[in-house]
Amino acid sequence: LAADYGHYLLGDPAAKTPGYVSPGLLLMGGGDRNHDALRWFMEKAGNGHIVVLRASQGGQIGEEFFNEVGGIASAETFVFKDREAAFDPAVLRALERADGIFIAGGNQSRYVRWWRGTPVAEALDAHVRAGKPLGGTSAGLAMLGEHVYGAMDGGSINSPRALADPLGPDNTLETGFLDLDLLEGVVTDTHFSERGRLGRLIAFVAKAEHQAGGRPVIGLGVDEDAALAVEGDGSARVYATAPGAGATVVPGGFATQAEDRPMQVEQVEVTGVGTGSVLHLPGGRVDRPSFRRTYAVRDGVLVAKASPLLVIHGGAGGERADLSAAEEAAARKALADALRAGHAALKAGASATDAVTAAIAVLEDAPQFNAGRGAVFT
Repeated sequence: LAADYGHYLLGDPAAKTPGYVSPGLLLMGGGDRNHDALRWFMEKAGNGHIVVLRASQGGQIGEEFFNEVGGIASAETFVFKDREAAFDPAVLRALERADGIFIAGGNQSRYVRWWRGTPVAEALDAHVRAGKPLGGTSAGLAMLGEHVYGAMDGGSINSPRALADPLGPDNTLETGFLDLDLLEGVVTDTHFSERGRLGRLIAFVAKAEHQAGGRPVIGLGVDEDAALAVEGDGSARVYATAPGAGATVVPGGFATQAEDRPMQVEQVEVTGVGTGSVLHLPGGRVDRPSFRRTYAVRDGVLVAKASPLLVIHGGAGGERADLSAAEEAAARKALADALRAGHAALKAGASATDAVTAAIAVLEDAPQFNAGRGAVFT
C-alpha cells in the first residue's frame, strides 16, 4: 500500500547547519507556543533543520517556526494519515538528517497506533541518542514519557472518572513507544492546571506503577502557558507566557491500588515548578519549588490537606510607643490566646466562621482591644 501523508517544506533542507547541535527536550503544555522556549530549542538544533510530525491539520507549525520564530535553515512538516507512512523512505530520510524534531498536538491515539513499533519510533529514539533535541506539545508531549496516556478509547478521561477506577480499562496507559533516558519512569500530562488534571495524573501514576510491577513512577503535568526546557543533564527550567504558569511533579508510591475500586491514598505530596525553579529529571527533584501541597484521595475523591491557618490583627488606633512594657506584654498575650482559640477550632474540624468567632470572643473579653459587637467602631 502507498503511504498517505501531507508534506510541507520551508527553507533549504540541503543548507549547512549553521550552529552546534546539542541534546535537549522541550516539553510544552499545549497552549500558545512560547517563542523564547522555541528559540532555545532552535539553538539546541544548531538553528538548522527542524522536522515537525503530526497526524492532523497542515503545515501551520512549520510556518510559525520558520517565519515567526525564525533563524533556522528549514522547517519540514509531515502530516500522517495512516501507519504505512511510518515506513516511508522519504519520511525516514528526513528524520535521519533532522537537527531537531518536534511532535505537534492532536490525537495521541493516532501516534500510538501509527508509530509504535515502527521505523518512526526507532528514528525518534536514535535522534535523541545522537544528542539532538526533541520537543512536543499537547499530544506530542504526552507521547514522550516511558508511560503514555494514549486516549485509546477516543475520549479524554477526566479526573473524577480516572480516580473512580485508576486501574480500569478507561485509564488507557500505554508503554513501548519511546525509550528516552531523561523520561524513564515518567508519565506526562498537558493542559494541566487549566483543565484540572491533577486527579487524573495521580491515577496515571497509580496505573503506571501497577503495570511496572510496583517500580516507582513520577507524574509531570505541564500547564498550557508553560514549557519545560530540559538540558542534556536532566536539569529543566520553565518558560512561561502567563504569570504563575509552570509544571507540577507528582511522586509515586500508589502501587497498592485495588482492581475495580476507587483510589485510596492518604498522602500525595505535590511540588510546583515555576520560573525560578530547577527540575531534575528523571528523578523529579525540584530546587526552589514554587509550591508544595499535600492531598489525599478518599474513595476516589481528591481532597486538599492544607494545614489550618489563622491570621488576626489587633486593630488600629493605638501607638506601640504609648504602651508600657507590661501593657504590650498583655496585648501580645491576648493576641496569642485568640490565635490559639481559633486555631484549635480549625484543627478540631470547625468551619472557618466558627474559628474566627472563637478568636474574636477572646479579643472581645480582652480590655486591650476594641473587638466585636459593641466595640468603639461598631
